[in-house]
Amino acid sequence: MIKREDILSLEYLKKTEFTGSHRGLRYRLEGVEEETEKMLLVTVWPEPYNFVTTPDEQKQHEVFAFSEDGVIDAVAWMNDRLFEMENHLS
Repeated sequence: MIKREDILSLEYLKKTEFTGSHRGLRYRLEGVEEETEKMLLVTVWPEPYNFVTTPDEQKQHEVFAFSEDGVIDAVAWMNDRLFEMENHLS
């Protein structure tokens, strides 16, 4: 399970994207501007390839508030995707 502690701070995310992986699921969090507010864009995809070389059709995206609550919601969403992926493979 991905935990909040696995994700770097919002201050870090203000400057650059954060990538990681857990049990076959890769993920990327980044701050993006949507209309007039900063949002948190989260992308997940299956291993083994990185973000750039993975085909777009294998990626799933979701947008969250750029806040601590948004990061917590993003972690829950990523864990749901991990659960779906693991059940699909079994």
